Amino acid sequence: MTARRFIIEADGGSRGNPGPAGYGAVVRDGDTGMIIAEAAEFIGRATNNVAEYRGLIAGLRAAYEIDPSATLDVRMDSKLVVEQMSGRWKIKHPDMQPLAAEARTVFPRSQVDYSWIPRERNKDADRLANEAMDAGAAGRQWEPKDRPAADVVETDLAPVPPKAGWSHPDALGIATTFVLLRHGETALTPQKRFSGSGGSDPELSEKGLWQAERAADAFAARGDIQAVVSSPMLRTRQTAEAVARRLGLTVRIEEGLRELDFGDWEGLTFAEVQQRHPEDLDAWLASSRAKPTGGSESFTTLAQRIGVTRDRILSRYPGKTVLVVSHVSPIKTLVRLALGAPPDAVYRMELAAASVCAVQYYSDGNASVQLLNDTSHLR
Repeated sequence: MTARRFIIEADGGSRGNPGPAGYGAVVRDGDTGMIIAEAAEFIGRATNNVAEYRGLIAGLRAAYEIDPSATLDVRMDSKLVVEQMSGRWKIKHPDMQPLAAEARTVFPRSQVDYSWIPRERNKDADRLANEAMDAGAAGRQWEPKDRPAADVVETDLAPVPPKAGWSHPDALGIATTFVLLRHGETALTPQKRFSGSGGSDPELSEKGLWQAERAADAFAARGDIQAVVSSPMLRTRQTAEAVARRLGLTVRIEEGLRELDFGDWEGLTFAEVQQRHPEDLDAWLASSRAKPTGGSESFTTLAQRIGVTRDRILSRYPGKTVLVVSHVSPIKTLVRLALGAPPDAVYRMELAAASVCAVQYYSDGNASVQLLNDTSHLR
């Protein structure tokens, strides 16, 4: 059974630094983005950094109470805490050394990934920290509030919109590049049949195997691929393995890269779905929140899953060029999120079998689409 995945967002603040301080943390379901736990506390007089560490510990403990076997994506806008907990920066301050040690005791290090996010994407934890400090100023401790469902069901996992000057890579640090490769053809591909994660999991056809080898030739000629990550489905694994063999690399399977679950539409053409499930199809085309008939995911929940997966890969391979082998819907979603485009933009992209896209990501949250639907290696 696949372990549960949680997203922890944590923050802390001090009004005076040092001064009256508090922290906030949320735990989200890694697949849906739903907030499943909140924690906040007024901690008296402390520095920002101490409050941030206290928020991290509270988030980790809240996740542990739910499922100690879960894997975690910890996201904070404190570069200091992220780099120190990732082991890249030394912890010199005596006030933070015991807090970092305490944080490391909650979950095994192998279950936790840390990543930096801009403050704009840490609003819920920041809100809780301020609520805790407000409560402290009023002479009481923070208490959970009943919040509207709209506040807790969904989260925007897209990167923040590009800032002025984003087109100057030298100002943004070393980029991490995702080279996005759609799998080669299966028997269902030329028939344009829905083929998601809930269907028959078809293998590559003879043409699909040929396409995978041509992709391998092209990436060997590039010479810059440093890691290969693949969806767990057979057609993507076969495609990824063909390239990895040529490059002398191994394939890392990433569950979050799987295709959308098309439910009762699996194996059907668009025309057949239109005939059998017309109302559901119309609703699906009209709203990113609608699911295929019998399916488990909408484009909204897919975007949340892909956002988590993207951030996990970025955290694992900072500054590297990574071949990401996936499917139409996840690749379109990665491109859409990089562009900051609306959900219906996925209906305006065409991705051929074994086509290549490329996106560069920078440490400040900016992204740049470099390539879309390139099939020159198949000619």
